[in-house]
Amino acid sequence: MCALEVNKILFDEPSSLFHVLTESEKELFRDHMEMRKYRKGDYICRTGDMPAGLFCLISGTAKICRTGTGGREHIFRTTQPNALFGYISLFTNQVYSVSVRAIEDLAAAVIDRETLFSLLHSNSELSILFVKLLTTELSLSYFRTVMLTQKQMPARLAETLLFLRNTYGFEEDGVTLTVRFSRENIANLSNMTTANAIRTLSSFGREKLVGLEGKRIKLLDIARLEEIIRL
Repeated sequence: MCALEVNKILFDEPSSLFHVLTESEKELFRDHMEMRKYRKGDYICRTGDMPAGLFCLISGTAKICRTGTGGREHIFRTTQPNALFGYISLFTNQVYSVSVRAIEDLAAAVIDRETLFSLLHSNSELSILFVKLLTTELSLSYFRTVMLTQKQMPARLAETLLFLRNTYGFEEDGVTLTVRFSRENIANLSNMTTANAIRTLSSFGREKLVGLEGKRIKLLDIARLEEIIRL
């Protein structure tokens, strides 16, 4: 990916927090930024490590996860380009409480703690956007905790499918999710075993709620999926 594309993603996209930086602040960011590439399955951050900087996803998809009892992985959420991760541990100067792992090949920009804090001190608008990011993530965490612990499996899976739609969107046909997740990742994101996720997906398929073509998933009846979540 060329420097022009990276600059566009970091500083021009409205979804990027760094679009509010001044030209001199953008130059400071670029001077202290390191581009890193990761292969599918690589760890970007690992539970228990000290923070290495603020990561901004430039391309690809990653999952925020933690390995629980019996070695089972639990996925808290997934990311898309312009997503930031590592900032909570960076702000608190504590070890990572979760891991971030590449679902596919990806690239990320990394900026050191001192430069980030300098930008936060000089740009109040950027600081406010970080506060909004933290509160939004906390609110989502509350919602998903209730969803994944109190809802039955069909509701959990339906919520995951709509979460993927809201995060990544559809292809041009308006029904096929743009993201390609393995059944295992879908199960971990739904707090289910892989076998239960496969059975529930197959049930959704028989009921014409979704269409399944390998890792391609079509959401055919969103109203019914939303009803399953409510029930």
